[in-house]
Amino acid sequence: MSSKKKIMLSVLLLAVLIAVMSIVYVNFMPKGNRSSKTITVEVVYEDKTLDTFAIKTKEEFLRGAMEQEKLIQGEEGDYGLYITAVNGVSADYDANQSWWCVTKNGGEMVTTGVDTTPIVDGEKYEFTYTIGQ
Repeated sequence: MSSKKKIMLSVLLLAVLIAVMSIVYVNFMPKGNRSSKTITVEVVYEDKTLDTFAIKTKEEFLRGAMEQEKLIQGEEGDYGLYITAVNGVSADYDANQSWWCVTKNGGEMVTTGVDTTPIVDGEKYEFTYTIGQ
């Protein structure tokens, strides 16, 4: 087989692999729904005090629900919104290694960003001011 044919075959196989991976991602990525739901959000501050918010929303993802209530601010990054403040309280990793840790249902780490974390009626989300780790 000539080297030109090998290159063409390799390019074709790569294209097929990319197409298959794209289909798998679309079918298995986190999905939300636009139905009405109520979630609870707990904000745990540096001094361990907390505020609790009941949010009624039709948003599909956590970011939309939090922005609806004007509870988060952040900067757009390669992976979506990087949270810099929750309920008006800033975390600055560059200054003191502080950041907002997002968990759900009492401490289960979310494995997606707020942009792609689907929300479900009755769930509880925690935003905890964290230093280091």
